[in-house]
Amino acid sequence: MSTQPQQPEPVPEGAVTEQEREQDLPAPGTAEARGAGGEGPGPDAGGGPADAESGEQAAALAELEDRWRRALADLENLRKRHTRELERERAAERARTAAALLPVIDNLELALSHAEADPGSIVEGVKAIHDQAVDALARLGYEREAETGVPFDPARHEVVGVVEDADAEPGTVVQVLRPGYGKADNQLRPVAVAVAKRE
Repeated sequence: MSTQPQQPEPVPEGAVTEQEREQDLPAPGTAEARGAGGEGPGPDAGGGPADAESGEQAAALAELEDRWRRALADLENLRKRHTRELERERAAERARTAAALLPVIDNLELALSHAEADPGSIVEGVKAIHDQAVDALARLGYEREAETGVPFDPARHEVVGVVEDADAEPGTVVQVLRPGYGKADNQLRPVAVAVAKRE
């Protein structure tokens, strides 16, 4: 084995050596390096399509936020207007109900004023006022219910007693203890009844 140092192989004619290649490369951070794919942004990085698209998205987002705020304001205004209208309707309904009862009060006062002059006429006056009050309730949608001889209906009747009645079918209303007002789907008060006992 030979201990002499090996000689480097000869460089072919026209080849670029490693040292020459390093000398030809531009220094990092220079304009040449940036233009050749080195450090820093390229020539299109300043105002390219990405920035335009980002601006459009920001404008669209701002418009959507503005529309959302307007919709919230409209909803709040609608809620307040609905509350005011509902209170007006309630007040108008109370006034209509009170107006329906005014003639009843007038006639009661008239009957009381004539009671001392003719005590016998008070009964007729009270009957007339009773009929007038029942009619006022019917006009408000609450007709008087006081039938006997009909089958017990839990939607219309309230049982307050059970009686034995040989002439009535079991479960039939045989006595009305307190009249009801209104139908089953719009009831002011159920009919208080006594029903025939089931055997």
